[in-house]
Amino acid sequence: MSLDAHRARVRAAERNVEAQWTQTVAHGRRTVTLWRTGWTPGRIVIAGLVGGFLTGRAQPLRMAGSGGLLALLRSLSGLLAASGLDRGESKQAEPDATPAAADDVRPAVWPEPPRREPPPFVTTP
Repeated sequence: MSLDAHRARVRAAERNVEAQWTQTVAHGRRTVTLWRTGWTPGRIVIAGLVGGFLTGRAQPLRMAGSGGLLALLRSLSGLLAASGLDRGESKQAEPDATPAAADDVRPAVWPEPPRREPPPFVTTP
């Protein structure tokens, strides 16, 4: 196969990929639009009622007493507490940061005003 023929095949394959990508994006946008327009207030209420009925039929309180659900909640709470500690350690101040004075309390959003030197005294001869 010659180099020109190989380049032509590559260009054709690239055009095919671009066309497929464009089509995929268009289909995705159409799907999202149809999904959002399909959820009318009546359908949301019906879905809530059906979900509540099914949850009640599953009798989650009986499962909670058996120990399976409680053990799961205990392990998840330990996991969440550990991840909260990790986040707290990463938010500590750097060692070279100076603590703010107690009387200089300002919101973090406002910038610090520039410090200016007082103008020198003008003397007339």
